[in-house]
Amino acid sequence: MKTMMMITILVLMTTMMAKSEETTTLTDVKDEVVKQTTMLRDHLSNEWVDIKEYQKSSWEQGKEQNAANWTKIKSFFTNLTGQGNVTQN
Repeated sequence: MKTMMMITILVLMTTMMAKSEETTTLTDVKDEVVKQTTMLRDHLSNEWVDIKEYQKSSWEQGKEQNAANWTKIKSFFTNLTGQGNVTQN
């Protein structure tokens, strides 16, 4: 059991040392930040355009539905007055 623990610790330390040898320069970090910022800006811009298109079509459908509703309401009252004397019991 102790040997397995020692081997595991040794393997973990070796991988840690291998990863620590990787070096990144300031320009690499700056390039990555610029790349990520550009990607985010493009994504948000595309989403904004998609939302505007969706809202435009939704508003158009809403206007059509409102017009249909008004027509039905007006026809209801027109038909109601055409029935003669209506009394309420």
